Amino acid sequence: MRESFVKILTKLAQKDKSIILLTADLGYGLFDKFAKKFPKQFYNVGIAEQNMIGVATGLALTGKKIITYSIGNFGTLRCLEQIRNDACYHKCNITIVGSGGGFSYGQLGMSHHATEDISIMRAVPQLEVYCPSTSWECEDILKKIVNLKCTKYFRIEKNNADAFLKKKIFKLNQAIRYFDGNDFSIFAIGSILNEAILASNELKKSNINVRVSSFPSIKSLDIKEIRLACKQTKGILTLEENVLAGGFGTAISEVFYVNNFFPKKLIKLGIPDKFTSVVGDQNFLRKYHKINKDEIIRLIKLAVKK
Repeated sequence: MRESFVKILTKLAQKDKSIILLTADLGYGLFDKFAKKFPKQFYNVGIAEQNMIGVATGLALTGKKIITYSIGNFGTLRCLEQIRNDACYHKCNITIVGSGGGFSYGQLGMSHHATEDISIMRAVPQLEVYCPSTSWECEDILKKIVNLKCTKYFRIEKNNADAFLKKKIFKLNQAIRYFDGNDFSIFAIGSILNEAILASNELKKSNINVRVSSFPSIKSLDIKEIRLACKQTKGILTLEENVLAGGFGTAISEVFYVNNFFPKKLIKLGIPDKFTSVVGDQNFLRKYHKINKDEIIRLIKLAVKK
């Protein structure tokens, strides 16, 4: 996704000189061409994420459209007070890009795991949250949100779920349904959507047809898609590479109680309430925490059978 992000950002910056990219000492190699091409639209603030949000706020208040870039947890948790008090309170047009969502930096240990960011950022008032699953979702989202006059959190990952999928257009606050099915529904955010796709393909061999939808807009959820899944399928499984507490699954649950409609069965798959003391790549850690295709298959087979 990072390459897709830089590609579309370059196109946008070429047309709009008010777009400015700030990075906290990250992106070497990734932003070299951008910095050379747009020297007045690129600033490396150093390892100073809190100051970066302050600088971003000041520039945004002068009418600039700001993109900040850092590793997921560094660009959010380290400077949460500045995001809340400076950027969001003043409704600044800042897009906070958190790179390496979930276990993208799995080998670097828990300090680099962005596994609570969705929960925390969706709780901040006047902050929209977006989490693409594919490279085209990444590009479409950035094109649409860069002009929104509010603060946005844009979580991207090293990987994507492009394999076996046909490109579909992203629309603000709408889910993207990639597979149809009436036996069960899977709602996913981020590249872990790939686990849902693999599970869906395997479940077809057991004559279980699963509906698979990506929810790139997390703060403003697609209520229509959720309602249809409740009405037309035997249950919903939410899938996220984030802690369960306050995350995507919780956001889906809130929709049920606010709108007074409920699924026949709800399964929430995410990271449990504990730190990950083991290290390994993204696939290893997904398997370790049982948020991979094998667990999806097991749980859906069990739910359908009951």
